Amino acid sequence: QVQLVESGGGLVQAGGSLRLSCVASGSIASIGSMGWYRQAPGKQRELVASITTAHTTNYEDSVKGRFTISRDDAKSTVYLQMNSLKPEDTAVYYCKVRGIRNGAVYYNDYWGQGTQVTVSS
Repeated sequence: QVQLVESGGGLVQAGGSLRLSCVASGSIASIGSMGWYRQAPGKQRELVASITTAHTTNYEDSVKGRFTISRDDAKSTVYLQMNSLKPEDTAVYYCKVRGIRNGAVYYNDYWGQGTQVTVSS
């Protein structure tokens, strides 16, 4: 019953910008931390950025100063603003949302289907 819908990926030239969105819907009692991950061909999936319920953020070193993660709890949405994109940013980007239940004793992590980001040189 839980669904994460991603949007905003595409093809952009180096130096350009994209904004990814991820909307959670369904039977999620409470949303905890949210994050964005990416996986390039031949590489492991890596954490790009995360944001807690207190809006504390964390970024992978290579995207610091270029990417900004934010959340809108009223809309159950997490965003990733990507500026100054580089070819090395090319990957499939996945959002992750933690659903919390029973007073934070239990949780489940939900993943989006992924959206392709391609940065041309």
